[in-house]
Amino acid sequence: MAPYEALYGRKCRSPLHWDDVGEKKLLGLELVQSAREKILLIRKRLKAAQDRQKSWADKKRREVKFQEGDFVLKVSPSKGVTRFGRHSKLNPRYIGPFEILSRVGEVAYKLALLPELSSVHNVFHVSLLRRYIPDPSHIVQHEPLQIDRDLIYEEYPLRIIDHKEQVLRRRIIPYVKVQWSNHSEREATWELEEDMRARHP
Repeated sequence: MAPYEALYGRKCRSPLHWDDVGEKKLLGLELVQSAREKILLIRKRLKAAQDRQKSWADKKRREVKFQEGDFVLKVSPSKGVTRFGRHSKLNPRYIGPFEILSRVGEVAYKLALLPELSSVHNVFHVSLLRRYIPDPSHIVQHEPLQIDRDLIYEEYPLRIIDHKEQVLRRRIIPYVKVQWSNHSEREATWELEEDMRARHP
């Protein structure tokens, strides 16, 4: 049944039916009975659609419970939404980890957010949280930095990880992949071999 028919009790007159100008008039008991039948039909179809959507939602729903003191990751907002001061399609999928302070009701938890997120409400539904599994690579090792008197901090190359050559029409440009001091191997950068020889002979 079309929404127009459900609202007005008759089919919408399209350009194909403009010649049919007469309208059926229902009076008294017939009108009440017809409206009741259509309302029951609409409710039945809405209930079927809701049950179908609920069955699909229940397949993805999971029973997750956290304890106070656990650490969780917060699911980032959907695309196009500016939340937590971030707005970019390259944002990480999860942010955190955040410590759980307490449980609020059956399906919500209160988190200890960072000071820069003080404007955000700190109670979240369990569907927006993911359990955080500690990883030693997530811990940043702080090492003392050597700063010159003129407050200049200079990084130096630790080692060359890889080589490659970019072939152009008339020449070949060699590159080297360099791991820098105070950086992990994953943060290595590609540099021109000629520049590296000039700066660090």
